[in-house]
Amino acid sequence: MTTDATSSAPSAGLRESKKQETRQLISDVATGLFLTQGFERTTIAEIATAARVAKKTVTNYFPRKEDLALDHQDAFTISLAATVTGRQAGESALSALRRAFVDAAKDADPVAGFTGPDFARMIADSPTLSARLRDLHDLREAALANALAGATGASRGDITPRTAAALLGAVHRTLFQRIQELTLAGQGDTRISATVIAEAHRAFGLLEPALADYAAA
Repeated sequence: MTTDATSSAPSAGLRESKKQETRQLISDVATGLFLTQGFERTTIAEIATAARVAKKTVTNYFPRKEDLALDHQDAFTISLAATVTGRQAGESALSALRRAFVDAAKDADPVAGFTGPDFARMIADSPTLSARLRDLHDLREAALANALAGATGASRGDITPRTAAALLGAVHRTLFQRIQELTLAGQGDTRISATVIAEAHRAFGLLEPALADYAAA
């Protein structure tokens, strides 16, 4: 005879798995529609119909329409802060962020900006998505500032970690835009990776006089 706890565990796991499947289905269907007819022209009702779910189901999983298109946004906003928090012993924030970007570029990571030409064009053609992407860059920079403040023990209100985050965030923002630019120009990921890795070393190098030893682990 099983207890309520043991009998409910499999069903709870099944429910969670079903939720993840539904979420992924909605995301995949929405992306397909966005790429086919454009983000601005696609409605939530159309997505719900194509996914065979209720409109409320779509909004329960994705409160904003932009969330359907920018499905990596959570990973994006925490990426720089997580790199600083997990930096290696003796490694500065600058060194850790440069290393992480190079690794991401080698892997053609979507979070770094390797989205493919169709997706890049969708974002470029949508004022809503372009604005949301700028917001996400700002959120990522704010999270980085908090991580730098924690890493250096900065007092509340200290402008130093915010300034460092603004400088480091600007390099990442520029490199992200560069990847999108080269993608829209028709270059493949391998060529883009080689280009932006070389450019990243130059861009991060500009910050070395001020930040080479900042927030060293």
